[in-house]
Amino acid sequence: MSILLAERAGSFGDRTAIIAPEGTFTYRQLLDASARVASFLLNGSLDLEERPVAFLAPPGFQHVAVQWGIWRAGGIAVPLSLSHPRPELDYVIGDASPVAVIAHPDVSDPLLAVARDRGLRFAHGTDILEHPLEALPPVVTSRQAMILYTSGTTGRPKGVVISHDTLAAQITSLIRAWEWTENDRILEFLPLHHIHGIVNVVSCALWAGAVCEILPAFNAWKVWDRIRRGRLTLFMAVPTIYVKLIDAWVRSSPADRKDMSDGCRKMRLMVSGSAALPVSTLEKWREVSGHVLLERYGMTEIGMALSNPLHGKRLPGCVGVPLPGVEVRLTDEAGAAVAPDIPGEIAVRGRTVFSGYWRRPEETRKAFRSGWFMTGDVAVCENGVYRILGRSQVDIIKTGGEKISALEIEEALRTHPDIRECAVVGVPDPVWGERVCAAVVLEAGRCLDTDSLRVWLKQRLASYKVPRETVSLEALPRNAMGKPIKPAVKMIFQHPDGRL
Repeated sequence: MSILLAERAGSFGDRTAIIAPEGTFTYRQLLDASARVASFLLNGSLDLEERPVAFLAPPGFQHVAVQWGIWRAGGIAVPLSLSHPRPELDYVIGDASPVAVIAHPDVSDPLLAVARDRGLRFAHGTDILEHPLEALPPVVTSRQAMILYTSGTTGRPKGVVISHDTLAAQITSLIRAWEWTENDRILEFLPLHHIHGIVNVVSCALWAGAVCEILPAFNAWKVWDRIRRGRLTLFMAVPTIYVKLIDAWVRSSPADRKDMSDGCRKMRLMVSGSAALPVSTLEKWREVSGHVLLERYGMTEIGMALSNPLHGKRLPGCVGVPLPGVEVRLTDEAGAAVAPDIPGEIAVRGRTVFSGYWRRPEETRKAFRSGWFMTGDVAVCENGVYRILGRSQVDIIKTGGEKISALEIEEALRTHPDIRECAVVGVPDPVWGERVCAAVVLEAGRCLDTDSLRVWLKQRLASYKVPRETVSLEALPRNAMGKPIKPAVKMIFQHPDGRL
């Protein structure tokens, strides 16, 4: 039913849909532009019949028009990452096997080379927006709509296939939970090859008939400038962005800080997701903005599954309760539901869950158990509210017979006055199974040694949770959504250089 985005847009007519670097565009103009894209892709055929089309464009009107055009031609949209070098673009193109590749002229060079090498039809997005209109096919909602490639923090990315029905379920669940209306206005600066930007921001806004203002990239000062000018009603970001906004606020004059904070207080909702939100960041942002960030939990394969309430108390460190239309349970290693207050792996089912991995039936089969998608994330449900403990393969460390949450240790480390950021990992150890190791980024001008840090942590954590090794970094390795790349952090501990 995401194809209903186009049907719904018809009822919004000349209302403003998108404000982007290219200008201001109405819903009618979006429909016209996407129809021209679809007409180009059809190239005289009646229907793309669920064949993929890959595209690369900076965030903006063209990005949305091309994605909608692929859908309206009956194709599967494969949005590509602006941050990927040619080898990674080549991998995704090879895996998706698209019938055509579209790119914005400003970012087209590496993709044009890939398309030529593979003998694929290629076009610039600016050209096809002027293509003559042709008849478009009816698109049933059970069709595949999109392939999103996972971030690849634990291996080569897999293509997550999402149908139009699934997209519609994801969108309407959030519309209902967060009470989107046509009077809303949101600022978009998140990568548009991720579900956070595509669904939570752009698609929800356009489904509701709201206004989506798109920045070409995140810049803390430009975001603050937009917030200060008012009229925004919703704001969605990842924890790293909130940290950067806090830093900019701290460096501003008292008068500017007041304007920044006043702009935040005029909004009705501010959301954090895509990575664990440190409690310290939540508390500092509350001081800056007057908002208690609404933390939610989701992933590419399931959309959003859990959310703190729009109205009511939001618990720091928790991700709330199941969203409308989503079933969630916690399971043990055998797949059986665990008792209340017992940690377990998060399992999700419902119309918001993806249909499978692109051309990987065996991996799709392994991802599900009795109809439930196994997320690989571990949580505990306390008084009906879920709290994430970490990734079963990444954030749960098994050392000396004990299971430890890396996120718990990270929360403790962030309260240290000299530590700005951190990432905790388990590194294989012949004696302990895994040893706890921490990579830290220190505040400017600060220094720290391992022994003093261990003494400090032992006053706050059980001794077996205290990192045995610590390394100081200029910055943590992160993916496009700001998540620390923990396999890369693990690799650091194979090299002695830079260790405290």
